[in-house]
Formats: sequence, structure tokens, C-alpha cells
Amino acid sequence: MTETVIGKSITIDGEISGTEPVIVEGSVKGKISLESSVVVASGAVVEADINTEEVEISGQVTGNIVASQRVEIKADGKMVGDIKSPRILIADGAGFKGNIDMDVD
Repeated sequence: MTETVIGKSITIDGEISGTEPVIVEGSVKGKISLESSVVVASGAVVEADINTEEVEISGQVTGNIVASQRVEIKADGKMVGDIKSPRILIADGAGFKGNIDMDVD
């Protein structure tokens, strides 16, 4: 499966949807809804609600996340918003402000 990279100089304002993994290196505002994974690279800024299988955050995310598999906030990642996922990993040094819901439906 190929992945889509949103480059450092790219800004997307709107909705991203699809089945392929997405790597965000630039900035996204709006909504991300994927049947795969989202990687927010170091230096990336995402102001969006994210609904996907897996999310890995090394950059900055403002918005709520619903992930069916897992959410990982790396040591250099920052997240403001609520997370709903059965598996949540927050590295030492990561920034997080919000609520966590690990209920498995």
C-alpha cells in the first residue's frame, strides 16, 4: 500500500479522506478521515479532528482523535484534544492536554 506525503511547504484546508496511509509534514486544517494510519511528522501542524486506525504524533495536533487501533504521542509530539482509542502510548517528554477514553465498544 502506498502512502501520501503532505510536504513541509504544503497547507491543506479542508477534508482528507481515503484508504491509504498519510504522512503530514506540512499543515492540515479541517478533518482527516482515513481507513489506515496518520503520521504527524516532527514540525508538522495539524488542526483537525482525526478518525482513523492508527495515529503517530511527532509534531503538533490540535483536535480530537478517534482511532480504532492505537494512538502514539512521541517524545517531541504535542497534542491538545481528546483521544478515544483502545491503546494509547504517551512517551516521556510528550505534551498532552485533554481527555482519554479507552473504552472498547
